[in-house]
Amino acid sequence: MKRKLQLIIGLLFVLIINNPSYSSIKVFTTDEERTIIKDTISLKKARLITFISGVSVVYTGSMAYLQYVWYKDDKRVPFEYYNDLGGYNQIDKFGHIYGAYMESYIGFHSLLWAGVSRKKAVLYGGSLGFFMQLPIEIWDGMYEGWGFSWSDVGANALGSFLIIGQELAFHEQIVKYKFTFSPSPYARQANGYLGDGFNQLFYDYNGHTYWLSAGINRVIKNNIIPEWVNFAIGYSAGGMFGEFENKTQYMGVAIPVTKRYRQFLFSFDIDFCKIPARNKNLKRLFSSMFMIKVPFPTIEINTKGQLKFHPLYY
Repeated sequence: MKRKLQLIIGLLFVLIINNPSYSSIKVFTTDEERTIIKDTISLKKARLITFISGVSVVYTGSMAYLQYVWYKDDKRVPFEYYNDLGGYNQIDKFGHIYGAYMESYIGFHSLLWAGVSRKKAVLYGGSLGFFMQLPIEIWDGMYEGWGFSWSDVGANALGSFLIIGQELAFHEQIVKYKFTFSPSPYARQANGYLGDGFNQLFYDYNGHTYWLSAGINRVIKNNIIPEWVNFAIGYSAGGMFGEFENKTQYMGVAIPVTKRYRQFLFSFDIDFCKIPARNKNLKRLFSSMFMIKVPFPTIEINTKGQLKFHPLYY
């Protein structure tokens, strides 16, 4: 199966604009107070319209890209299925989870910013990632060389569930799901099969690492460690020159025989969203860095039976 570039696309949802945050309005007695509440309602509606418009534009553009660029050289076929659960040691599935998680996270917080009630923001924004990815999975089923993958759909659902489940259970995102990339040494041996330059990010799955990052204070209550200091568990894989098994050559050039393996990583991290900041601009900056995994000393255990220490791992 061809490698799939994860498209960060939008889906226009049926959002309920007349939510309680607009309709439950206190009766004010002065013209000044009425002006304040009126301006607040207008601002929230403007933000909601901005969000819906932005998602609509991105979604429409992405669908056009899929039809006229991404699939333009592929033959249309009757709907077919493809089981790629074992591909790339599941790194691709972790990528699907991340894409849906990111989109749901942004959707949820955007709706809160637009004044939508938290309950509706969780429902609509939290499920946004799943529905943003679903059209790609359906289109895959209609083109030769691809195929509809139930495991992709399941991974997308899990990404959205990470947002919805935590909000319903804890009313906050205790665990953050993060992604880091570092070009792997295998790309230099692959004669371009694992990409070159920037596109190596999308082709070299050996360089992908996915992290679950949570505050140490959430596990071990103490008054010493700041709330923004996290412990992170990561997953990666290496030695991969193919989806299910390694290729022996590419473009007429031999690829070294390499054993495929999995990596389990244990590190520290920083949750920028928890760092106190009085300055509004600095606070916005920290909030936008929710997906960043900070390089830290890391312990690696892999399926080659090795135990490694990395002074800094990213």
